[in-house]
Amino acid sequence: MTPDGPAVTRLKLAGFRNYASLDLALDARSVVLFGENGSGKTNLVEAVSFLGPGRGLRSAGAEAVRRRTGAGTDPIWAVYAEAICPEGRLSLATGADPARPDRRRTRLDGAAATRTELARRIPMLWLTPREDRLWAGSRADRLRFFDRLVLAATPGHADSASIYEKSMKERQRLLIRQAEGGEVDPDWLSVLEREMAAAGVAQAAARLEALTRLQYEIDSRPQSRFPKAELALNGAVEAQLAAGLKAGEVEDWFGAELEQVRVRDSAAKRTLTGPHRTELTARHRDKDRPATDCSTGEQKSMALGLILAQAAVIRRLTDRGSVLILDEACAHLDQVRRTGLAETVLDLGVQAWVTGVERALFEPFGAHAQRMGVSDGRIERIG
Repeated sequence: MTPDGPAVTRLKLAGFRNYASLDLALDARSVVLFGENGSGKTNLVEAVSFLGPGRGLRSAGAEAVRRRTGAGTDPIWAVYAEAICPEGRLSLATGADPARPDRRRTRLDGAAATRTELARRIPMLWLTPREDRLWAGSRADRLRFFDRLVLAATPGHADSASIYEKSMKERQRLLIRQAEGGEVDPDWLSVLEREMAAAGVAQAAARLEALTRLQYEIDSRPQSRFPKAELALNGAVEAQLAAGLKAGEVEDWFGAELEQVRVRDSAAKRTLTGPHRTELTARHRDKDRPATDCSTGEQKSMALGLILAQAAVIRRLTDRGSVLILDEACAHLDQVRRTGLAETVLDLGVQAWVTGVERALFEPFGAHAQRMGVSDGRIERIG
């Protein structure tokens, strides 16, 4: 399938990481970047990830991405892109706020861009070397990974997460003040807990819906080059919804639960119940083995399979592609799975940005990819 968007067709950088400047013209095909470690491949795809909602694939702040030189740092950095989408062409720009260089601002077609709008116009999914041991790593890392998948298909998920996080932090601040003898308005605590309950249930519901769609996509593939995962979400709020309770009923339950455990959460200095504590688990179906017990290559293949399956879900739901960022995706993959990756990307009709140390890793893409060598922040177009 020929990529029909979204796809980045021009990328300009200024003062970003090890790029003093860059102006790269592209077409809608996938982009293959190869070069030595430290040459700037990941920096380039990080810049692309800044075109989506959030803080990019490294979760970096505005100060962290400024170009460092022998004379210090560039005070201002910027990423500009032009892209094609099913709705037509658009432009995106993000960079340091001139008035507050420690902050970042983003524009979509010249106007301030919300995270929801960015997620809707350019669904973006990525996999980095951090996910090589995703299933054996921390619960929080797995949940962040899954929430990115949810956000790509459900743009409003970011708003629910933001409201929940802010309310939870404010509630915890008040509980600690109360424990230290300070005066706290109990009505305000109740308001915060109701906000947490509403946003938390919305989060959990979006996750469960995404899990159902993702599992259906995985199960419906007659054959796959990637291990089929059996997924589960284990969380208190998700369990209530999965039991068949209506959203309003779960909100009432969660709000009452938060009120009951105020003393416990105050002593623990953190909220111990809620969707932020949910666990994502997976099993390798063919081997009937927990993902945590699988090899590094199998774990990476399983995570990559989820990225590709979610891109297929988005295509089915919205009839639009996604931008995929696959940093060092071919590391730990054998030839069969490298071929499977290229074939799946082409079948999905998406633009993928794929990095690796050797050009030969990407031979299965054939003429369906733009190949570029990266060396010390410079790009050489190979084909």
